[in-house]
Amino acid sequence: MATLHDLLVVKGSEVVSVRSTDMVSSAARLMHEKNIGGLVVYEGTRVAGIFTERDVVRRVVAKGLDPERTPVADVMTSPVVMVTPDLSIEECAALMTIRRLRHLPVGEGDRLEGMLSIGDLLAHQVREAETTIDHMNKYIHDLR
Repeated sequence: MATLHDLLVVKGSEVVSVRSTDMVSSAARLMHEKNIGGLVVYEGTRVAGIFTERDVVRRVVAKGLDPERTPVADVMTSPVVMVTPDLSIEECAALMTIRRLRHLPVGEGDRLEGMLSIGDLLAHQVREAETTIDHMNKYIHDLR
């Protein structure tokens, strides 16, 4: 059974982050530059939250806050749900579905090993399905 560690080996372990004191506008620009939907938020060396596109829409724009003057700490998602790298991909997908999460930091304690999105899990499932289909086609072809 594939684990989150296996998925991070393929995806990579780069985690884009901001400080809790950074302004929403700079965090949003960073997400745009990196073409990502979520950032890890640090307070010192501790993961304090996640800041996502959903937070921008629901907690900043919808409430009429000024992104140039609103610190990420005021609108981030916290507390953080962090999963360990030995968690299976299926268990992670179930957790993300049940908790309605789109981004999950992967690590243990204060050590962050990577960040996964629901899109990363979907891409893995598609690759797995394609591999299964290829094997079945080869098997059927070999029977002829």
